[in-house]
Amino acid sequence: MALSVNCPVDFVAINENKVRVTGLLVFLLALAYLLTETPYVSALLVVDFYLRVFHQGRYSPLNWISTQVEQMGWISVKWTDRAPKRFAARIGLLLTSLMLIFALTTFHQAAYWLAAVLSLFSFLESFFGFCAGCYVYSLCNKILQPSK
Repeated sequence: MALSVNCPVDFVAINENKVRVTGLLVFLLALAYLLTETPYVSALLVVDFYLRVFHQGRYSPLNWISTQVEQMGWISVKWTDRAPKRFAARIGLLLTSLMLIFALTTFHQAAYWLAAVLSLFSFLESFFGFCAGCYVYSLCNKILQPSK
């Protein structure tokens, strides 16, 4: 049986291209972690995702950079629903929190693989507009709400 993809919706429009710029920044930081394995990078990502997940995006460093790029007119406006991106940010917060915990303990290999997953998800979002979060959301719904 194939998995049908359903995304969450909240009917609040945001600029998808701005989100993709933020995804590019997450991708670059995840790559920086993969190359250096410094916990400071994962700590920055945890703080940034935390701010965006808990409705404090105006204080998010990555969101601020994306806003500056948007205001310079370097990206066009393409409207999309906010809910799938917010769900993906929650996944990012989970991944980066685990990454930081593992980086600060003896589980460096686990932190490395979590950074690899984060870099893959953010690469797909940034370069192809592919939201892996929608697939995770659909899978979670299928597991938590089995068909009758």
